[in-house]
Amino acid sequence: MPESPTPAGATAPAAPVPAPPAGTSVRPVTPDDAGAVQALLNAIDVLETGTARTGLHEVEADLADPGTDLPTGSWLGLHGGRAVCYGLLRDAGGWRLDLDHYTLPDHQDLGFHVLGLMTARAAAAAAAAGADRAVLHLLLAAEPTTDTARLAAGGWRRVRRHHVLTRPVSRDTDPVPAPPPGVTLRTCEDEDGRRAAHALLERTFAAHYGHRPRSYEEWREAADAHRQDWSLCWTAAVDGLGDAAVLQCRDDREAAGWVSRLGVVEEVRGRGLGGHLLELAFAAFAERGRDTVELGVDTENTTGALRLYEGRGMVLDHAVDTWEAVVPAG
Repeated sequence: MPESPTPAGATAPAAPVPAPPAGTSVRPVTPDDAGAVQALLNAIDVLETGTARTGLHEVEADLADPGTDLPTGSWLGLHGGRAVCYGLLRDAGGWRLDLDHYTLPDHQDLGFHVLGLMTARAAAAAAAAGADRAVLHLLLAAEPTTDTARLAAGGWRRVRRHHVLTRPVSRDTDPVPAPPPGVTLRTCEDEDGRRAAHALLERTFAAHYGHRPRSYEEWREAADAHRQDWSLCWTAAVDGLGDAAVLQCRDDREAAGWVSRLGVVEEVRGRGLGGHLLELAFAAFAERGRDTVELGVDTENTTGALRLYEGRGMVLDHAVDTWEAVVPAG
């Protein structure tokens, strides 16, 4: 059987699933629940960051993710008919599974019941994939509504921190920048452009933490391609080198325009190409009437991305931690 890589630290024993509290129930999520899930996530957003951030399109895209099977890989915790807990499990490569898990602060017992169900399902999925253990990743705000002491007692540990950076934009302060000499930009509104963007993303993010290689078809599905505005995705070619950088943005978030990916091939880093693409994103969102642009960055990124973003006026809005648990397959 293929053996999954083991992160530092011992594999946690499989823990029994705690019983659900009286008066609560849990069932799989359906696409019709998207509005209820959005309301729950926005309530948690306000508690954790002060702002409602989750759009309906984001929830719908998550529920349609090809790595998730809703009948077996989703959970909605209810109290008095109200959604108070939500879980979603994504297959990120057989032995590795990504979890979305959100709980209102006064429903921790139900939340950990759902987390136990998710962990058991992940262990079964790893076994079905022929792995001997499951590596679980969970993203939480740095000050989440989830009880992190209880999470740590269950074998979870923080392994990475990302910062969500923000910057105000306007038509007056962020005009469309002229491309650097020898650089040609194109949007990804046709098939050739999208395939070029995919190839660049695979190349420039290959060494990044948590990156999972995807085929073009898998990437399009994961990017929710039918809702992606491809005029907000660009590739940049450099004379003599060919395609060298890619920028992918989304304009369907509640709080701000979002820079999803910005990648520059190693050969041309430090020449201002990344900065130009970031300024292009600022201008594009300003033209659309947005007043804020945000993005996420790994604080341990070694390519200089954090310095690039801060040098263009982006500041910390809030932090997000990756938590990890390793459980035996079974």
